[in-house]
Parts: sequence; C-alpha cells; structure tokens
Amino acid sequence: MSILLSTRLSQLRDDVGRRALATMNRGIERECLRITPEGRLATTQHPRALGSKLTHPLITTDYAESLLEFITPVSTEIETTLAQLRDVHRATYHAMGNELMWPLSMPCYLNEVSDIHLADYGTSHIGRMKTTYRQGLTHRYGAVMQTIAGVHFNWSVSDALWAILAERNGVKDSVEFRSEGYFGLLRNFKRWAWVIPYLFGASPVLCKSFLKHSSADFDFRELGNGMVFVPYATSLRMSDLGYTNKEQSALKITYNSLQSYVDGLRNAVFTRSENFASIGVREGDHWLQLNDNILQIENEFYSPIRPKRVTESGETPTQALERGGVQYIEVRAIDVNPFSPVGITAEQMRFLDLFLLYCLLSDSPELPVEAQQQTEKNVNTVVLRGREPGLQLRDESGEHSIVERLTLLFDELKEIASLLDGATENQENVEQQYTRALALFAPAISDPEQTYSARLLREYHAAVAAYQQLGMRLATDYKNELIETPFEYYDADYFAQLAAESIVEQEAIEAASEGTYAAFLDTYFARALDKKNAP
Repeated sequence: MSILLSTRLSQLRDDVGRRALATMNRGIERECLRITPEGRLATTQHPRALGSKLTHPLITTDYAESLLEFITPVSTEIETTLAQLRDVHRATYHAMGNELMWPLSMPCYLNEVSDIHLADYGTSHIGRMKTTYRQGLTHRYGAVMQTIAGVHFNWSVSDALWAILAERNGVKDSVEFRSEGYFGLLRNFKRWAWVIPYLFGASPVLCKSFLKHSSADFDFRELGNGMVFVPYATSLRMSDLGYTNKEQSALKITYNSLQSYVDGLRNAVFTRSENFASIGVREGDHWLQLNDNILQIENEFYSPIRPKRVTESGETPTQALERGGVQYIEVRAIDVNPFSPVGITAEQMRFLDLFLLYCLLSDSPELPVEAQQQTEKNVNTVVLRGREPGLQLRDESGEHSIVERLTLLFDELKEIASLLDGATENQENVEQQYTRALALFAPAISDPEQTYSARLLREYHAAVAAYQQLGMRLATDYKNELIETPFEYYDADYFAQLAAESIVEQEAIEAASEGTYAAFLDTYFARALDKKNAP
C-alpha cells in the first residue's frame, strides 16, 4: 500500500472520519435506444407524453430521437438512486406504447442511416445549437456510431471529507485543494482505466448491420442470428468502433493541473481542423456543424473520465471549472449492463465507490504525455483482447499481467471496503456491502470467464442454439418487470407534472430568443474565449 493511502486511511478510522468517507454523492446518466417490437430502431419521435427534451430534468435524448437519456438527481444513497432510475424507466415505458428499450450498448438491427433521426430540441437558439452540434457529429464521425449507448457515473466525496483531509494534513480546505485532489484522482483513473472495461465491459458482440457502416478491421467471428463477435473483446463500445476522434490524440490534453486541462480543451475548440473544414460550416440557412475546429464544443472531447462543475447560464464547462473548481467527476467508460433492467447494479456502484476513493487517496504523481498515451494503449488492448490468456499490460512500473495488477488493486480496495463497512453506528448489523461487492467481482481476477463480457458471450451462444434473440428477450423481460411493478420514489403524477412544466419552459425559451441564430453563435463563441468571465 502506498504511504499516502495508508496515512490517509489511518486518519479516517475514527467515527467522524468513517462517516465522512462513507458519505458520497452519486448520480447516473443512462442511455438506451427505443426499438420496435420487431427489434429494429424506432423511427418515431420522442414521446410527447414525456415532455420537452430540451428542459426535462430527468428524461431527454442524446444524439438521436430514438436514443433516450435518463438522469438521476444527486443522492448520497445508492438504493435511492436506483429507485429513481427504475421509476424513470417505468414512466418512459408507460409513454412508449408497444416500443421497447434496447438493453445493450451496441445497437439493435440498423436498416438505413436515414432511419436515425437527429434529436430535435425546438426552434430556440439554444435548441438549434444542440441539433447543429449533433449534425456536426454526423458529418465528422457518422450517424451509426452515435447510436452506441453507455452509462455515466457522476461522483464526488463529501465536504466533510475534504475538511478532514485538509485539517489533518495541515493545509487550508479551499477550491484549489479540492481541485488538486480531484485531478490526482483523474490521473490515477487514467492509470487504471482499463479495469473498468475488463470487469464491466459488456459489448463483445454486435449486429452485422452495424458493420455496413464501419471500416474497422477487427477479428470478427460469425455467431449466428446476424451477430458477430471478437473472441477476447470486452467492450467494442470503447474501441475504434465507438466515439473516437483521431485528431484529438495530437492535442495532448493532460490532467496534471486544472489550468493545463482547461487550456488544452479550450485550445481544441478554437483550433481549425483541415479535415473538418472540408465539410463546410453552413449552406445558406442550413448548418452542417457549429464550426470547423477540432472540437465544435468542449463536450465533443472524448475521455473515459471528466472533471465537472454545474454550469451557470451562458458558461462553458471550462469556464465553470475556472470559476469554482472541480465539483464532481463523471466516469464515462461504463457499458450498459445487460444483466440489469436499468443498465447498472448496486454492486457496480459500490465497486466504483471503492475504485474512485482509491484513485483519490493514493499517491498521484504527474502523468507525462507519453505515460498517459500508454494508459490509453492499455485501454485499447483490454477492450479488444481483455480476456486473452496471459495478457500483459505496461505501465510506469513496467510490464505486468492483468492478474498481477488486479490482485494488487483488490488488496488495496479491501482496506477501503473494510473501513466503509465499519462506517455504521449499529456495529451489530454491519452488512459488509462493500466487502461483498468486491468478493462478487474478485473471481474475474484469475478467471476472465467471470467477466460481464464472457457471460454475455455465453448467453448469446445459448440463445443462438435455441433460435432466440437475446437482446429482444431481455428487452421484453425488463419492460414487463418494471411496468408491472409500482413506482418506488416518484409517482405517475409527478412525471406528468414534470412533462407539462418542461413544455411550458421550452415555449418560454423559444419566445425569448432574439436576433439571428448566426449572431447567437458568434456571441456564444466570443464568450467561450473569455477566462473566468462567463455572463
């Protein structure tokens, strides 16, 4: 165990420290495609009964009209978050009629690209900007890639923990102290990022219809029922089939400080790309993309993890970070879990708690560009070959097998789990939830067949042998399970109220839009150049 991790854990072993450590803020963003009862991409518009995609706080769309995105509020209780997420699914199922939700990261059967309809956010300037951004993604990377779904895990530690860490280490609890801590977490996450697709990757299989729109040269094998797979893959979603931008690799955006990260990201938004310039920006009143730069906006930057702060009106994400520092982090490397009706489980969330606390509390020296690029190579290796026997990865300490690295990691996580499991006032009824979560995933250390990707591949083989379509079976089962059970946290009236209010709010935004759309974009990007000067 690192000296810093050992020291910090020892500082948190009293009741106050354990409670501060155990209080974590979490939220989930889950994406999934709407599909027809026949298993094809739905071509219908976002259900009107769900309200406005632009302003609804819990239910929106991502890239396409058919790509739902669910957002839970911040909560300190895992079961609360999951109850909220289940209720959001229930409300959506009730509004969808006979449509289903696709339970996998890689999309269902894709017929024609023309079936993928860009999300329409209305006639306001900000609504048009969101649609134009997606139009730009279409021209830059293709529409099919944008139908891939994932789960984002938003996470932060408590104010009380920051106060204890600062006080017991003789420093001031400040915005700078917290941001430095979170950037240490980000660097360590990069070092260990391959662990997430290894354990939670669940996309080794895809529909052959996807390959009609992809030039990826992987070792695809026939599975049957129109499906193909890559033998040792864990997460094709995280591979070059997914959301990548080869031009971004030359940006060398690092995580060694908040300012270097902000400067690198802002530079990308205002650096012209010869490749993307060939697309053009607009044809008359029809916009092809927001601009011809390497990134249209900061959110286009792909990373398995991001530092975040809630933005104020008119702010860009980097301006929010400059204004108030890092508020929380967003883990983006998680596949949809096909073995959960809502795409993620409590055990996964507890593992992520442990993993992120380990990244936060451990030594985290600066990560040079070359070392950071090696961490990205490790992720690419694991997403395509993660279950390959004897697979070796290279990091700053040398070359090691996955078994060696995971054994070391889990030994460290056990110490944190033990501390968290003791963070209850009723010691007689300690449930050992974190220790049990670790034990659930521990068999995968030495046996890759215990990973989600291996389990999914086995289930696909069984489904093919039984002339079944696994995705459709799961989609039907999950819809029946959730629609036939009552709301847990919210109720139907609450969702009806949110839908109605969101429509009124969108109408107000549209009525308040002034000037031309082009002038609005000019103003937006002029303000985006300002540092610590958001309107």
